[in-house]
Amino acid sequence: MSDIGSDDLDNEQNELGEYEGERNEAGERHGFGRALLPNGDIYEGHYQLGKRHGQGTYRFRNGARYVGNYFQNMKHGEGTFHYPDGSKYEGSWAEDLRHGHGIYTYPNGDTYDGQWQKHLRHGQGTYHYQNTGSKYKGSWENGKMESEGEYIHSNHRYKGHFIKNSPSGPGKYVFDMGFEQHGEFIQEKTEGEWGEMSQTTNVKWIPKYITGPSYSTPLRNISGKLQPEHMTHV
Repeated sequence: MSDIGSDDLDNEQNELGEYEGERNEAGERHGFGRALLPNGDIYEGHYQLGKRHGQGTYRFRNGARYVGNYFQNMKHGEGTFHYPDGSKYEGSWAEDLRHGHGIYTYPNGDTYDGQWQKHLRHGQGTYHYQNTGSKYKGSWENGKMESEGEYIHSNHRYKGHFIKNSPSGPGKYVFDMGFEQHGEFIQEKTEGEWGEMSQTTNVKWIPKYITGPSYSTPLRNISGKLQPEHMTHV
């Protein structure tokens, strides 16, 4: 589930509009006040030297709402943004962008709890799939699963390396019943028309051996049940 589509919804107006509230000796908005912007948006909160600064609430005419801290007209510090589609972000901001630790709740109930950088999932974080109950816990880079991580399901989990949302290289399935299947994911690009390579990449699990209470030698894959059927992309 992507959060990129919400980024264009939180652009705030800086035009003066109508204002009721405190001012300084120079006549600038300073202190607490309420402004009705020319486009119909409403801001109620603190100002400093004519700019939104400190705690405030910005209501967009499209139904979106931001409640949190400002620094010189920009969302900066801790704040909560409610999007018109029902999604919500609670956490840290820097210069109008999701940056630092935060929790994003998506319209379908999925959640991401972790680090952000410039509006993208970046660093350590956990993505929880509401529909299946599964979750990915690990590293992110520029919005994608990258480096070390694990998929956690109801009765087993996969631990390994990821590249651009897909498992890649050595890894293992760990089962609640006490054994592990070790193997490797390889990425296969499918061939398109005229012999050209298409952009579609499939991942294939190559089992190698199983370890556990009763296993110490190489074994075949167990009826395909160890395939990453829940590894859906976000």
